Amino acid sequence: MSAIITDQLRISNALGFIEKVNSPDNAYYVFLGLSNSTEYLSTWEELPPFPRDNFNEENTVWDTMFSLKKISPGDVSPVIRRINWESGRTYDMYRNDISIDKRANQTDSTSLYASDYYVITQDYRVYICLQNGTTPESSSGNPSLDEPTFTDLEPRAAGTSGDGYIWKYLYTIRPSEIIKFDSTNFIPVPRDWKTNSDYSAVIENASSSGQLKIVTILDRGRNLGAPGLYQNIPIKGDGSGATVTIIIGSDRTVDSVFVSNGGSGYTYGTIDLESSGLFLTDPPKFSVIIPPKGGHGADIYRELGSTNVLLYSRIENDIGDPDFIVGNKVARVGIVQNPEAFDSTSILNKQKASSVYALKLRPNSATILPNSTFTQDIVGVGTAVGRVVSYDSETGVIKYWQDRTLYGYTTSGISTNSVNGYSQIQFTSENNIDVNNIIIEVDDDFSGISTVINNGTVYLGQNFENGFANPEVKKYTGDIIYIDNRPSISRSLNQKEDIKVVLQF
Repeated sequence: MSAIITDQLRISNALGFIEKVNSPDNAYYVFLGLSNSTEYLSTWEELPPFPRDNFNEENTVWDTMFSLKKISPGDVSPVIRRINWESGRTYDMYRNDISIDKRANQTDSTSLYASDYYVITQDYRVYICLQNGTTPESSSGNPSLDEPTFTDLEPRAAGTSGDGYIWKYLYTIRPSEIIKFDSTNFIPVPRDWKTNSDYSAVIENASSSGQLKIVTILDRGRNLGAPGLYQNIPIKGDGSGATVTIIIGSDRTVDSVFVSNGGSGYTYGTIDLESSGLFLTDPPKFSVIIPPKGGHGADIYRELGSTNVLLYSRIENDIGDPDFIVGNKVARVGIVQNPEAFDSTSILNKQKASSVYALKLRPNSATILPNSTFTQDIVGVGTAVGRVVSYDSETGVIKYWQDRTLYGYTTSGISTNSVNGYSQIQFTSENNIDVNNIIIEVDDDFSGISTVINNGTVYLGQNFENGFANPEVKKYTGDIIYIDNRPSISRSLNQKEDIKVVLQF
């Protein structure tokens, strides 16, 4: 038995995912994590490891996560491959029958969506190529010489070079979409194609101007009749009303053919040469190109193969907003779906959130470096150990996570017995901590989410109770749906990061 999952399911899943992100019943977050990548793997910086898709990896990702930012409905868009228009480049043309048996004429692709049949221009306009100059003498088409710039609704040539190209204008990418969703490899498709009035004219044109647009010549024929125009020749098929005009040259072969009336309702068709008035002893051969359902521009997602989704997030280090740490490195970016708020079964509903623990320390002279470790002896229980994510000497806040390798487990969760006597226990606010053999008191008198420094209020990002703060998100909840291990980048107070994640369905 032979079966296939079609591209239309992938398109449907991509659009369905966008609906889920936009739904108030869901919450999707971009997260940053893993500050000590080379301790996980010495070759991480040269060759970050491919993420493992299993539940243990999901837990270790949660362990090393320290900051999350919510993805808003305006931060997700369908995207397609970026195919730039370039002078002298030969493009594929739209065909509804591209397959492994009838490959694209130029790229030899085995599917429409893998072929180069549309372009984006320097003006951020997107056009579909309906004819690439294909003739019996040039079956793969010709180089494109005229960049399309028009926004006319009907397909036409872009210039006067005679390159044979016919382009159909589809849409112009909005400036706001360029900032968020344009990238080296992908361009955005409008998120609201069927509901936004900006595109209604293109959709209306698709349904009202006639369905058929292009007929190509496969064989010019011979001895066809007197030179001149042969008009109103019907196209037979399951639709109605379509006609073509055939021009016979002085050599009594077909010079050109064009659709004079597009008709409607065709899923297949052929030119009715019997009614053409031509001599058919050695007849010509044509290919009637069938557009997508509803005509070109009716359903942009189906026409362009929108099987990819881009999620955008900008990480900024706002003064007084310490959720995203600075002074450390980041080697992992990802997306988590529907995490829960700490100590709750409700979905997290914050624009930004911290996923690390924190202690408020009393004034001290210790040097506390990112990724270093510190401990706390708890009488009768054991010794807790933490790895520093960040430390602010002014506020006295140390943020940390508890690395399983420090208390006797590999990153895959295999026990190697205790290390240096450390225990798998949480810190408390009731005991001092040890930083490089310097004992520092936890400020167990402090409770709240802000503190005053030099007569100014400083927001701490987490709610402290007696000097101790839990994460704002409940670890190990929701589903991590994307993981990107990458060479580390250092984060500083004055930098911003634009994160663009492409999910392929």
